Amino acid sequence: MNRLLDALSRIFDFGLTGELLGYPFVQQALLAAAALGLVSGVLAPLVVTRKMSFAVHGTAELAFTGAAAALLIGVGVTVGALTGAVVAALLLGLLGQRETERDSVIGAVLSFGLGLGVLLLWMNPERASNKFTLLVGQIVGVSSADVTLLGVAALVVLLVTALLYRPLLFASVDSEVAAARGVPTGLLTPVFALLVGIATALGVHVVGALLVMALMVTPGAAAMRVTASPVKATLLSVVFAEVAAVGGILLSLAPGVPVSAFVTAVSFGIYLVCRVVGGLRVNRLTRGSSAAAV
Repeated sequence: MNRLLDALSRIFDFGLTGELLGYPFVQQALLAAAALGLVSGVLAPLVVTRKMSFAVHGTAELAFTGAAAALLIGVGVTVGALTGAVVAALLLGLLGQRETERDSVIGAVLSFGLGLGVLLLWMNPERASNKFTLLVGQIVGVSSADVTLLGVAALVVLLVTALLYRPLLFASVDSEVAAARGVPTGLLTPVFALLVGIATALGVHVVGALLVMALMVTPGAAAMRVTASPVKATLLSVVFAEVAAVGGILLSLAPGVPVSAFVTAVSFGIYLVCRVVGGLRVNRLTRGSSAAAV
């Protein structure tokens, strides 16, 4: 009990949190989290609609592999994560065109990426300290150069998503009808997978490869529980992702706990609240329809 009270007192040590906010690495991490929240919030409803949650996990494993390779050869982790995620996205997008074989392709790519990443970490003499960081995130490692790269990558993803949003949404809701109407679904699948790959790589620094789904999937799933409007779902998803990413960092500062622990907790809490609100909304609509019928 004493340990629990001590942990809670450290979490809500606002004086220490305020002091840490003055450090450049914390400010850079908050900027990176804000960029990640914006991108992941925009993409999350489409990820959920297209049933690509498992693909996000597979892409994250290849981002982890790329980051581990970057550590081994001495280049930036963000560059390695982006490279690995892009390779994963292309593999998943090209090999998983058919929905019936998509899960098996993701499983094969995921296991290969994770195994290769573990091998690369084993080859790294500093693997003991770096492995945990890559898996669960570490804000100390976010540099100004990383923030710039993340900002550019986020801007590219947002611009491409804005240009392709209508056909992407159409293909996500009903791919067969979209194809019949002339929407190039065969091209949109790898393009969207590439966008997801880039966004997933952005989260390796902040929440780590294992828990990036907390921002790439959960905000979208929560938003779609409370609204059927694609626009409203996207706006809510961005808000939820920003609250989870930035709020998770702020909560983690004083106790020194890995950021991912709070990001996932905040994200899951939002999902539970939205699930309850959505359930109440459905019950109210159902009762209203029954009363009108009577």
